[in-house]
Amino acid sequence: MNTNLRLPSPYTPAALSALVGKFGSPLFVIDCDVIRRQYRALAEALPGVDLHYALKPLPDRTVVKVLAREGSWFDLATNGEVDLVRKAGIPPERCIHTHPIKRDADIRHTLDYGVTTFVVDNPDEVDKFVAYRDRVQLLLRLSFRSPEAVVDLSRKFGCDTDAALELARRAARARIRVAGLSFHVGSQVARPDMYVQAIETCAGLIAEGRRGLGPFEILDIGGGFPIDYLEPVAPIAEFCAPIRAALARLPEKIRVIAEPGRFICGPAAIGLATVMGRAKRDGRWWYYLDDGLYGTFSGQLYDHSRFPVEPVLPHGGERQHCVVAGPTCDSIDVVSEDIMLPELEIGDLVVARQIGAYTIATATDFNFFPRARVLAVNVARGG
Repeated sequence: MNTNLRLPSPYTPAALSALVGKFGSPLFVIDCDVIRRQYRALAEALPGVDLHYALKPLPDRTVVKVLAREGSWFDLATNGEVDLVRKAGIPPERCIHTHPIKRDADIRHTLDYGVTTFVVDNPDEVDKFVAYRDRVQLLLRLSFRSPEAVVDLSRKFGCDTDAALELARRAARARIRVAGLSFHVGSQVARPDMYVQAIETCAGLIAEGRRGLGPFEILDIGGGFPIDYLEPVAPIAEFCAPIRAALARLPEKIRVIAEPGRFICGPAAIGLATVMGRAKRDGRWWYYLDDGLYGTFSGQLYDHSRFPVEPVLPHGGERQHCVVAGPTCDSIDVVSEDIMLPELEIGDLVVARQIGAYTIATATDFNFFPRARVLAVNVARGG
């Protein structure tokens, strides 16, 4: 839901209380000024790299439109994401389709929109494009597993490096254009080392592939750029410095693209929830919120994230060990087993920060508790 609201950041307790008073609780608030700030920071850290926002962590039409005005490109993986950007008025030539596994209907739906760049990682996927060889170009996805990534995205997708050129030969025999390579070293990566290793490996494969197998003019370095949660991470310019150095050593005439998702949208949203009940169990307060693991906090299950949670209004009381739980009847629905909070009352508001990625996107209406209402603020272009 878009509004004409402009809220200064950081939000004041009065402003957050007023939002809940007007729109209800739970509430998921996207700050478009932060979306712009994050996009610009990454663009500055990776100059010359075309940033394709990955819709998966926060597939929101307002976010897409805001990023389009910033000059963003887009990374799509499903028919629903294709439909979202189409309705948002995004030109298809600013999009790529990166899901390595696709049905024929998915390919046709994407081509109908006008997107022509696809990703594959195995022979069967190459063969699916024989019927469309005059309309498409392929990126071959390689697997580079990073032990430091919170989410390993090379376990499920990507071919071994020694199989990449054989895939290129298969495509060449079928007269399908191989435009380049792609990889994704994982999500919420602590250090840039695996990016550097992957870029260096791809540089050698690109040089070999250009000897008759295709133009090999694109390298997609994926996403995974980290953000602060409960612990700080390196500033993005510092994190990307070794990546920039590795990219500078690539062969000539390579278009480099990236697929940031979390870095752009993660810090841009907060979750507001209300204490709907409390009980003292084994000497600790349990606080029951109207949002939980089946709602906005679903990222704790699916994305292995932990979000900073605190009361909206300042409390002068001593902080003590307590439990924060969600509203459903399921005992797994516990946001934190041990968090330090002052004593809260029924009706108090709490705020969760850094909660924009893989949260509302994976929320459900389990137990018929409605998911948080989505609200976008500061939608007009910021400075």
